[in-house]
Amino acid sequence: MISKLDKELNFHHQALSLRAARQELLSSNVANADTPNFKAKDIDFASVLHEKLSLTTNLNKVGLNTTSSMHINSAAQGVFGDNILYRVPLQPSADGNTVDMDMERTRFADNAIKYDASITFLNNEFRNLTMAMQER
Repeated sequence: MISKLDKELNFHHQALSLRAARQELLSSNVANADTPNFKAKDIDFASVLHEKLSLTTNLNKVGLNTTSSMHINSAAQGVFGDNILYRVPLQPSADGNTVDMDMERTRFADNAIKYDASITFLNNEFRNLTMAMQER
């Protein structure tokens, strides 16, 4: 029972962490809408979540060993690692900026709604567990 609960909580922990980090990435796009040559970034949420879950469940995963401070620091790659994608603009701008504000607002709102839905789902699950543990 505990391992099943731990697995379920790990999934939601990873998903919520990625949603929060994606929200920051999308807000960075909005903040730089007028910055010349800024390239809008995003992630493929499903594939990054799948990768994160496989890393946390795969105990045989080999870590990166470094012998010099000049080597790649895997922790410095952030939450997304190498999974940040650059958007191809539907209508290129003259200054090289690829931020489409309509698209950014839509993705920002969609991500926020999914984050809130995940929090609501978790709250309901904990409420159900608490009710199941109470004496009647």
